[in-house]
Amino acid sequence: MESQKKKYGGWFFGDMGGVVMLPKELEIEKDPPFELRFQVPDFRPAVKDFFQTREFREFLSGALAGAMTKAVLAPLETIRTRMVVGVGSKNISGSFLEVIEQQGWQGLWAGNGINMLRIVPTQAIELGTFECVKRAMTVAQEKWKQSECLKLQIGHISLDFSLSWISPVAVAGAAAGVLSTLVCHPLEVLKDRLTVSRDVYPSLSIAVSKIYKDGGFGAFYAGLSPTLIGMLPYSTCYYFMYDTIKTSYCQSKKKKSLNRREMLLIGAFAGFVASTISFPLEVARKRLMVGALQGKCPPHMAAALSEVVRERGFMGLYRGWGASCLKVMPASGITWMFYEAWKDILNGEKRLL
Repeated sequence: MESQKKKYGGWFFGDMGGVVMLPKELEIEKDPPFELRFQVPDFRPAVKDFFQTREFREFLSGALAGAMTKAVLAPLETIRTRMVVGVGSKNISGSFLEVIEQQGWQGLWAGNGINMLRIVPTQAIELGTFECVKRAMTVAQEKWKQSECLKLQIGHISLDFSLSWISPVAVAGAAAGVLSTLVCHPLEVLKDRLTVSRDVYPSLSIAVSKIYKDGGFGAFYAGLSPTLIGMLPYSTCYYFMYDTIKTSYCQSKKKKSLNRREMLLIGAFAGFVASTISFPLEVARKRLMVGALQGKCPPHMAAALSEVVRERGFMGLYRGWGASCLKVMPASGITWMFYEAWKDILNGEKRLL
């Protein structure tokens, strides 16, 4: 019996003269071990592959080009913003001297910190999106052309639905402007407040807290509608002009790419044309974005435009246009020059500036 107890691990109830036995394989452990394991996926290969992609290099090139351009042209941006919203002198030289007298040389870079924070993601998203969408649209058109297009037969009339009439450059330019605006518009609002009213908003942290306190989260998107409406013609025209002139010029000169001076000139011209076409909408959106500072804010873009015409006439829609071109033209040309240079550097090409 003892041997059986040892063999089966059972119990013996002596008075009852019986044996209850369980095999050791079926014995229940009182404290079974519990172990919970987490295995974190290794994202390093994916991150490394992403950093080596063409898209990442284009986004990074846009960010670096935008930061370098804004650092050089910040004073022109300050003067342009003041003239567009109607603060201070009505001419470029007077506004320039007024800023220096009131705030010193540092005043010309007022709001430039937030401007740099704004331009890095804005230019990265804008230029990167433009390149990506243009390639995607071009590939889609080629595939659509190679396959049978959608056709509609109505009697003796046959309609072919083709994508050839759509410009990949125009679509990419519009997409780039809209996406960058949606992401970075709050930074634009902060930059304008810091530039126009330095006494009310002396620092970035105060500007953020005061804007949120006065109007909530929606206040950071003041003027978004006219910005998007104005961005569509500007961005579409801007990228279309640059890419079309660049392609035509290269074909006429039988060369593969532009040199830096040609990029500077063509980029400046594209910025000039796009800014001239969309400038009234730029005036309206600036009026909406900073209208709260003057105690009155038009309810919508049409009201802002009519208010400007009523106060200053039709030419009021182009007040600050000269200062805008003075800023937009070099900024556009320099941005393209730096952007193409950084792409060459990151792609391992030897041609720099």
